[in-house]
Amino acid sequence: MLGEEIGQETGKVIVRRVLPTDGNPKVEVSFQSAGKLLGIDFQNMGTYTASFRADGSLYGEGQGIVTGKNGETATWKGQGVGRLLGGGAVSYRGALYYETQSEKWKRLNTIALVFEYDVDTDGNTRTKSWEWR
Repeated sequence: MLGEEIGQETGKVIVRRVLPTDGNPKVEVSFQSAGKLLGIDFQNMGTYTASFRADGSLYGEGQGIVTGKNGETATWKGQGVGRLLGGGAVSYRGALYYETQSEKWKRLNTIALVFEYDVDTDGNTRTKSWEWR
């Protein structure tokens, strides 16, 4: 069951590159974004790889670091499944796991988050995340 909304952010894809593989294509994507996480303004920097599956869907894994306006820091790891929408746009749904020493964000250590991550044709990103109960 979905719980409360934990975060929202918008940003931009910075780099895309195709990785060498022996099978289905794999793309590495780096992005930067900003928003609110547990009510605290933050900056996010992350990288994920997207593997193209035989049925046309995508599987992604990523990691990143967030920094809050008052010096808070946390790292995250995530996984998701996605689909191409045309013109380079993509949409993912998945789960995120945070780790932090920050007092204000310590709740993130004990919860799983589910997310919606969308990238438009211009590389603009939009993410929302909720506690998964």
